[in-house]
Amino acid sequence: MTDRSARPVAVFDLDNTLADTSHRQRFLERRPRDWDGFFAAAPDDPPIPEGVELVLANAEECEIVYLTGRPERCRRDTLDWLTAQGLPEGRVHMRRNDDRRPARRTKLEILSRLARTREIRVLVDDDELVCEDAERAGFTVVRARWTAPSAALEAAQEGEGRT
Repeated sequence: MTDRSARPVAVFDLDNTLADTSHRQRFLERRPRDWDGFFAAAPDDPPIPEGVELVLANAEECEIVYLTGRPERCRRDTLDWLTAQGLPEGRVHMRRNDDRRPARRTKLEILSRLARTREIRVLVDDDELVCEDAERAGFTVVRARWTAPSAALEAAQEGEGRT
């Protein structure tokens, strides 16, 4: 049952939607991929102005929820980064440390769960497969196309279930 009295929810991805990961892509371009290095560098991500502006605009009418493929072990760094950028507080849904399913599966599962009780106004994400599946499921989607696509990150999201 949807709680119509509550504010609608705007859901935002982090990596390459709000946080520019280009400086840490090098960790994914080597074999084997250096996941520890990739996630350890996340606190140094510069914010992406287009994404930040969209969060702030949506926060006027919506509750903000962050939905990321980052593993749970990155929670403290992620919360600190959001605060440092002056982004609104909101629930942060992260991947279990041992979850290697594709991002489109994990994110759609969480979106569907949220939609059972709340109106989802919008999902903002850079992952085309996540966006396609979310649209197919009836969600309104904004594709975050404000950074250059990374083949290494796409492989990580879909094939390795890492971010």
